[in-house]
Amino acid sequence: MRALEPWHFLILALLVVLLFGGKRLPDAARGLGRSLRIFKSEVKQMQDESPRPAARPTQPLEGRVVEEHRVVEEQPATTPGETPRRDV
Repeated sequence: MRALEPWHFLILALLVVLLFGGKRLPDAARGLGRSLRIFKSEVKQMQDESPRPAARPTQPLEGRVVEEHRVVEEQPATTPGETPRRDV
């Protein structure tokens, strides 16, 4: 015996119609369709934004000159109404 036979689906469909009513089913199907379309477009957008492999191979860092970056110390946060300090 199989788990679900065709008449099981018929009984299930009948129960859904009785629970939700004939008027709500088209609205529910429409809402489900919209949700699936939104989900599909979001997945496609995420795939389009994913990083692509570089067109040319990157150079190894050995033997290359790396620029020196200066670190700037941040000023402490001020409370409302307080003027910021200027260290000269």
